[in-house]
Amino acid sequence: MDAREFRDWSLKAAEWGADYRETLRERPVRAQTQPGEIAAGIALSPPEAPEAMEAIFADFEEKILPGMTHWQHPRFFAYFPANAAPVSVVAEYLVTVMAAQCMLWQTSPAATELETRIIDWLRQALGLPEGFSGVLQDSASSATLAAVLTMRERALDWQGNKQGLSGQPRIRVYSSDQVHTSIDRAIWVAGIGEENLVRIPTAGRWRAMDVAALEAAIVADKANGLLPAGIVACVGGTSTGGTDDIAAVAAVAQKYGLYLHVDAAWAGSAMICEEFRHFWAGVEHADSIVFNPHKWLGAQFDCSAQFVRNPDDLVRTLAIKPEYLKTHGKDGIVNYSEWSVPLGRRFRALKLWFLLRAHGLSGLRTMIRNHVAWAENLAARIAATPEFELVTEPMLSLFSFRHIPAGATDLDEHNLRLINAINDDGRIYLTQTRVDGHFAIRFQVGQFEATEQDVDTAYSVITEIAASLR
Repeated sequence: MDAREFRDWSLKAAEWGADYRETLRERPVRAQTQPGEIAAGIALSPPEAPEAMEAIFADFEEKILPGMTHWQHPRFFAYFPANAAPVSVVAEYLVTVMAAQCMLWQTSPAATELETRIIDWLRQALGLPEGFSGVLQDSASSATLAAVLTMRERALDWQGNKQGLSGQPRIRVYSSDQVHTSIDRAIWVAGIGEENLVRIPTAGRWRAMDVAALEAAIVADKANGLLPAGIVACVGGTSTGGTDDIAAVAAVAQKYGLYLHVDAAWAGSAMICEEFRHFWAGVEHADSIVFNPHKWLGAQFDCSAQFVRNPDDLVRTLAIKPEYLKTHGKDGIVNYSEWSVPLGRRFRALKLWFLLRAHGLSGLRTMIRNHVAWAENLAARIAATPEFELVTEPMLSLFSFRHIPAGATDLDEHNLRLINAINDDGRIYLTQTRVDGHFAIRFQVGQFEATEQDVDTAYSVITEIAASLR
């Protein structure tokens, strides 16, 4: 592809993208294809000879697009959002075309210095105190792994990386069952072991860790010669929005010298609104915090912000400095590859810079407040509709419900049929969970360009399809 063709196809791709975003409401939200259908249309072997871009692009539209679930669809109410505000997409075009590997300050000084400034912008936006610094990771999974590795090393007096875990005391980490499965995976990868992730019972409307049970578990483990290392608390858990009492958990962590990591991957974005900050009161006492601007704030995936109170602990855990990665003759620089597990780093700060400047905090706050209000209104409508019940009340813009028609003998099976029928219909997209062992349908409002009318459409679709399953 020469320079002229690159220009022409770049323009065509951008125009296609704009047309795609304008027509999303006309498309089914979830892919309507069957397993194997897309693969059946793809050649079994790679081509020996070059193919024309016209043919490649046509195949993209004909063979690939039908198998895409449209995460930017305004009626995407499943999982949590993976928003890509148009302005962040434009910034990502620029990142992609420069294709810089931003692992060190010297490999792109602007990427490092903008990241430092953007992290502090986010700190201020969330109301976190001065003293927190941070890094942009690819995802909350990576941030949590970095936190778990740091709590492991701190508990082992920094000998785990050097000596390995054999012969060391058994490390214990504490969380509720409301945390994301990325915590389980971090425990595996860190070598701590699944059996040493201690699940603390939950209680109350927000399914928060029972703090008395947490302290009792720590005391019992210490008495049995085990080594408590850290606690993972959550704000806005994936299943139903489970939220721990951060201040109370932090007090226990401080009492026993444990590292506290707060996972607010989804709900953290809402903390730009001061009225929602009560959900993480006490967060200033955490050792690390993660939230994903690529979920609710509008930044193109991938973009996860990890804040740390003591970056030296993180760097001591993760930094490796061979000669070929040293920057000579420069003092006081930051190399963010020393703050994360991967060496390679994308220029993630640029899309946040564009996003925050183009929308301002006021615009982003309005979006989040609208989503919360629309979710609360929808939850009230569903609760007032005959033969429906709320399973969990709204946590910000997330709640769960189920259909309870008279005469139904297996409500789990019936609601599974309902959600499958809703998603096959294509007008909206929902996902499910289990609450106290029973099947429930999740609903969250979070797509960047959703409107109140889109939420009203969801109510119509849910009640219409439920009536058809009688």
